Amino acid sequence: MWSVCKKELRQFFSSLTGYIAIIVFLLVNGLVLFVFDGNMLDFGYATLDRFFQLAPWILLLLIPAITMRSFSEEFKTGTYEILQTRPLSKWQIIGGKYFASLIVVFIALLPTLIYIFTIQQLSATEGLDIGATIGSYIGLFFLAAVFTAISLACSSFSSNAMVAFIASLIGCTLLYYGFNAISKLPALSNGPDYYTEMLGIDFHYHSISRGLIDTRDVVYFISVILLFLTITFRNLVQRK
Repeated sequence: MWSVCKKELRQFFSSLTGYIAIIVFLLVNGLVLFVFDGNMLDFGYATLDRFFQLAPWILLLLIPAITMRSFSEEFKTGTYEILQTRPLSKWQIIGGKYFASLIVVFIALLPTLIYIFTIQQLSATEGLDIGATIGSYIGLFFLAAVFTAISLACSSFSSNAMVAFIASLIGCTLLYYGFNAISKLPALSNGPDYYTEMLGIDFHYHSISRGLIDTRDVVYFISVILLFLTITFRNLVQRK
């Protein structure tokens, strides 16, 4: 599995595409949070709420861009057949590609920790709520892990990387915000709306972001990750 993971990381960082994706992610975050109107410096108090509200939507573009070639490029160039000749199970191949993509996302998120230091230094009062900030980062990592699993599954459906990117973008968006939008329908008010919203990723992301790690949220994220990795596995079995 780790041989596949290292291969994926080498391929991603062997071209400018990988670096550009990470730089764009950090640049957009930096501009919106510190430069454009309504930035964090205009709030008058220490908070990273704007970052944790913005990051999921940027990850919706970043993660499909990272994973769109994971399987689609292998199918297109015929290297997947070569990969199958190695002493690796399909789960090991999936795991290698999944963890490689997740490591890239982690590398992209790592520099954002400087936001904590910056806000703390600029704050004239007590500074950030560290507990809530840690919870928000944990939520963001779980969110990235789910988006990566969804995008990897979408990549296993097609040999066209652009089709995989669009399918990943739509799939992640629908699962992130779709149930929240459906829950606001008048027909679901007074009860069903809450349970419908619970099916969406954003409900559990915002729950963890409050700083309280609820077992139900963790189980939800792990279940969705395993579901889409299983879908990826079934796609590979059917392709054989």
